[in-house]
Amino acid sequence: MDDAELIRAIEDNTAELLLAMGEAGGGRQRSDGVRWSIGGSPLDYHNAVVGCLVEDGAAADRVVAESLQELRDSGVPGCWHVGPSMRPLDLGDRLLAAGFSYGGPEPGMAVRLADLREAEADGLRIERLIEVDQLEVWAQTLGRGFGEGVKEAEWVASVYRQLGLADPWRHYVGYLDDEPVATATVLLAAGVAGLYFVMTVPEARRRGIGAAITAAVLREARDSGVEYAVLGASPAGRSIYARLGFRELCAVHLYEWALPEE
Repeated sequence: MDDAELIRAIEDNTAELLLAMGEAGGGRQRSDGVRWSIGGSPLDYHNAVVGCLVEDGAAADRVVAESLQELRDSGVPGCWHVGPSMRPLDLGDRLLAAGFSYGGPEPGMAVRLADLREAEADGLRIERLIEVDQLEVWAQTLGRGFGEGVKEAEWVASVYRQLGLADPWRHYVGYLDDEPVATATVLLAAGVAGLYFVMTVPEARRRGIGAAITAAVLREARDSGVEYAVLGASPAGRSIYARLGFRELCAVHLYEWALPEE
């Protein structure tokens, strides 16, 4: 893949994740040049608009207004994930004018898996989930330090119970001395391995565990024939992924809308 193809794969893999999770959660889908899943999650990030190809400014304003109405009707917060392919180019300004707030950029990164650098952490054992019941441990671990904590972990686990554990979904837990300390998820879509939900519990951080579980799950993807991996980096993870060989290729800009306070 060249850089342009990788940028599109970054957008498409994330879109597939958000749309599939939203649908499993009961969200309403749209796919007519505008792509979203709204109403399936209590989390703004996952009530997601992930595609917009509208060249006319007035038409774009209508789509923004329609997404807001969908959020209000569903009674949930939401988020536009504005990637490089989305149009019009001033979409961010239109979202701000409509009442969204800017949540910042999410760096899009990619690596050719043949170039992935090795990383290990002493005593770390990594298991891939093969039974749905194992999602309980995965969720309990994720809830100790990721995003919105237990609220997010429980919802994510609930939709993965619906989606199942077979490809294209792969979920992992990392253990130290039989204590779960880390999580990761891989989605095989858009021709690449997308990396998500990489988290180390607070008391086990700064020991190389995040890098080690990332390298291990992506080696498994590489060994199954996948050539590239992509991700949207958090501020904390950006430098870790760069040390593993990931390159930053784009940014997906987040525009968030919260429910009005009563």
